[in-house]
Amino acid sequence: MKKYVVVIGNFGSGKTELSLNLAFEEARAGNKVTLVDLDIINPYFRSTERKNELEEAGIKLFSPTYAMLGVEIPSLPAEIYSVFSNDSDVVIFDVGGDAAGAIALGQYKRFFKDIDNIEVLYVINARRPFSCELELNLDMIGKVTEAGRIGISALVNNTNLSQETSLAELIDGYDMVKRVSEETALPVKYTIGCEPVISQFKEYAEKEGLDPAFIGTIRPIERYMHRDWERYTEMGL
Repeated sequence: MKKYVVVIGNFGSGKTELSLNLAFEEARAGNKVTLVDLDIINPYFRSTERKNELEEAGIKLFSPTYAMLGVEIPSLPAEIYSVFSNDSDVVIFDVGGDAAGAIALGQYKRFFKDIDNIEVLYVINARRPFSCELELNLDMIGKVTEAGRIGISALVNNTNLSQETSLAELIDGYDMVKRVSEETALPVKYTIGCEPVISQFKEYAEKEGLDPAFIGTIRPIERYMHRDWERYTEMGL
């Protein structure tokens, strides 16, 4: 059955990193993948920046026509509607970082309402200004749900400081995601991060007896948007 995944998060949450990781993983598994870049608010750190790598992996990319062109007013191509009828096995939506960005998603409500196999993930980075407090996350979830006209399925802990990430970030992220989950009754789908920190968190969680319900699946990810020096010198920004 065709699967749809919508990844939503505030600015700096890492939703694009998760979207890219999911897309490449599905492609490596032999699935036909379409990635829809609906981040019409933030012109930087967008999945469209990885267009060449996506195409090399056989992933079809749809994005606003202004992407990477310096155009201030975005326009969503009509061909995006084809993702609801094409032969993709998996369609991933990378949605803009606030309620205004979610409006772009809302226009597809009439298609989503008839889809059974859909998952909407809200990504939290407790080290970012818009996600560092419980009230800010609850407010964001409410606004996204209203503007995007779609319900959140699960939460993702992606608390990080890019290359400066330590175990402390994921622990604080666990605490925040736990509080959000308790307030909203939303389950936690993943705790994600780059190695070696994600493995350190796994060991810590087992040793300290952290509640698995607020961790979900511990999932290592690759860093595509904020590259280290080795990847930068090899592949550029």
